[in-house]
Amino acid sequence: MQFTALPLEGAMLITLPHAKDERGFFTKSFHDTSLKAAGINFELKESYFSLSKKDVIRGMHFQTPPHQHSKIVFCPQGAILDVIIDLRKDSATYGQYYSHELSAENHLAYYIPEGFAHGFKALADDAITYYLVSSEYSREHDTGILYNSFGFDWGIDNPVISARDLSFDQLADLKSSF
Repeated sequence: MQFTALPLEGAMLITLPHAKDERGFFTKSFHDTSLKAAGINFELKESYFSLSKKDVIRGMHFQTPPHQHSKIVFCPQGAILDVIIDLRKDSATYGQYYSHELSAENHLAYYIPEGFAHGFKALADDAITYYLVSSEYSREHDTGILYNSFGFDWGIDNPVISARDLSFDQLADLKSSF
């Protein structure tokens, strides 16, 4: 694994080890020793994945304390434009966002610290987004901010978005608990 610090304090871009031959490919998505060597202490509590059609936007999601979590996110099939935003009110990068394409071709993943919102836009049909998460899901603590409320240009006029994601408050109205 190779780790690149992102402009948002504590977030990392991870290049996942990958091998390809006539049989197909193999990608390592988690290696505790490598994460710890990079300063990431991550305890896996839950994992899940989503399948999205092109132009679907999911986000911007996070869980509030005491069920906040860090995530490792990657795209093993297709491609997504992955977006994170720092919601930690005492952080030097509060309110700033970062985006990068994650895909089956580039073998990149995000490490997203606690106190960040996360979302993505599917760039291809049948894009799979895989999540490794440091806390279990808590309905009462699961929330988000409105996807278009923080200045990011998603590059799409008519995205497909759930009613729940459209119901989130704008970033300007957030009283951050981080």
